[in-house]
Amino acid sequence: MNLREVSTAMQRAGIRRLCVISGSSAWTSQQVAQWRSTLAGDWLCISEQTDFSATSHAPAALRTLLGREFLHAIFDARHGFHAEAFAALAGTLKAGSWLLLLTPPWQAWASQADADSLRWADVSVAIATPHFTRQLQQSMLDDPQVMLLREGYPARAPQAIAWPEWHCRAPQQQQRILQQLLAMPTGVAVITAARGRGKSALAGMLAREKRPCLVTAPAKVSTDVLAQFAGEHFQFIAPDALLAINPPPQAEWLIIDEAAAIPAPLLAKLVARFPRVLLTTTVQGYEGTGRGFMLRFCASLSDVHYFALDEPLRWSPHDPLEAWLSHVLLFEDAQESAPPSAISLFPASPEQHAEALAAGYRLLASAHYRTSPLDLRRMLDAPGQRFWLAGTPDNVQGALWLVEEGGLDPALAWSVWAGLRRPRGNLVAQSLAAHAGFVEAATLRSRRISRIAVMAAQRQRGIGTALVATARQQAQGCDYLSVSFGYTEALWRFWQRCGFTLVRIGSQREASSGCYAAMAMLALTPAGEMLQQRAARRLARDWPWLQQLIELDLPLEPEGEQQTDDDDLALLAGFAWAQRPWEASFAALQRLVRQHPQPLLHAILVQKQALSQVGSGGRKALMAQLRVEAAQALTDRDASAASRWQQRLASLQ
Repeated sequence: MNLREVSTAMQRAGIRRLCVISGSSAWTSQQVAQWRSTLAGDWLCISEQTDFSATSHAPAALRTLLGREFLHAIFDARHGFHAEAFAALAGTLKAGSWLLLLTPPWQAWASQADADSLRWADVSVAIATPHFTRQLQQSMLDDPQVMLLREGYPARAPQAIAWPEWHCRAPQQQQRILQQLLAMPTGVAVITAARGRGKSALAGMLAREKRPCLVTAPAKVSTDVLAQFAGEHFQFIAPDALLAINPPPQAEWLIIDEAAAIPAPLLAKLVARFPRVLLTTTVQGYEGTGRGFMLRFCASLSDVHYFALDEPLRWSPHDPLEAWLSHVLLFEDAQESAPPSAISLFPASPEQHAEALAAGYRLLASAHYRTSPLDLRRMLDAPGQRFWLAGTPDNVQGALWLVEEGGLDPALAWSVWAGLRRPRGNLVAQSLAAHAGFVEAATLRSRRISRIAVMAAQRQRGIGTALVATARQQAQGCDYLSVSFGYTEALWRFWQRCGFTLVRIGSQREASSGCYAAMAMLALTPAGEMLQQRAARRLARDWPWLQQLIELDLPLEPEGEQQTDDDDLALLAGFAWAQRPWEASFAALQRLVRQHPQPLLHAILVQKQALSQVGSGGRKALMAQLRVEAAQALTDRDASAASRWQQRLASLQ
């Protein structure tokens, strides 16, 4: 195969290709050197190593290169496969490019430890990822457009095809939509597109044509392309700063780039302030999906106009690299289909139900904004993952993903409770220990419902509650089920119907949803029931105080007297002589300070002075002072009990 001739033909056809180079480090480096000496190009290199390129970029640094384009690139997956970085790198390559993927020797790859697993598997030592790796290998073998260079095997060139000459039609599509936007009287326009379709460029053209026009986005750095097309008419204001301006500034349009990454409550306020709003969002890709945004937020708008950009700017619609990548990382949309006559529920595993599990993943991705290839890797190879699907193996209508949690050693659980340790994983189990104050939440065994989704046409038919009920029945050896979710009344009603009890509300809004993080549990054993009752009772007792931090109207009836008790004593000691957080100690400190006043605590908790207005030397120094005051108040209350707690907590340090 003549590489120069093939690459020239690829450029005419507007296509890009993948070449897999699999072998020992020395052999792989030799192959890369031959490619670079044969083909001129940028040869952007993404690698943690420097054995064949002194200017390698680490996978995590790839975001700084987004919005630019390159000719040819190298992705080093010999020690670990960072799937999001790989997809992002592919998105920077223009027509005629080769993407060289370097892998371990072919036969050893699936059994070799993958360093990237440390990011997503909640493990302390890298693990092998056989399910994802074998699927990757099979997709390479099945696609005749993927070039394979494997040490010890015959080389496989891509299948020769008479590709038509490429003429990019993206600009014409952009212009048609731009004219419709310019003629729009009022309302909200929503532009969705996959990466590389020019939606940010189109938004920039609108800003240039229709002024004054304001631009906002989750981060200004992500608006570089938009700014380039808007030119001198680019006016950026951060979302929170824009909401703080009263009355809102005059503007013909408000453009919100990557709108799905802005919390929905914030987005709703922004949309309501301007006569015309353009929302752009990516509907598939390495950083997550905007499909959940489309389903939830846009459905609530009364005057909305939808537009889609599907013509790529930098490559042909027939591009083999994009097609392969979309297939292997499951970027395709979940397909609505007629439900089977009888919907059954069944457990799924990567070994026995690979296709059904892939359909379940696509369904979950359609309902959750931040689903990314990292989640796919976790689903296939992380330990402790469980899946239930609804429908049939070839027609999936619902999916439930559970993660095993708890079972921590008591000594480790106490360190988590004290704020001294935070091992990876165990989201709810650790939070109920570290924030709600229940050590047993981390020592008991549980399963957390990570995600649940049902096909849009099949909702309100009991499939979701049936999936949860089945997970409950099949959770042998577990003390409770748990779930963490962004609190809305509708979501909480669903979890209530499933039998869950609310046990914790976080004091900060989640960046992804704009909602407060809520945690609920469903007891399965007497030990789980005791934990559930105690946690619900404490939340209700603390709620009158927590309302100062949390802007929610919860149907909680306060329980018990607001006097410091033995439960409070443990939490207060953890604040005074360990590292329990301020927010997690807030209600107990409120009760303590009213019986045993201390100057700074009284100023903040009773007089309601802001933390920033009290003390000196910054938050860290202030927290140290408040811990000293809490220790003094506990000593004033009961010196003997305080001393015992101080000694006990000292033994954990």
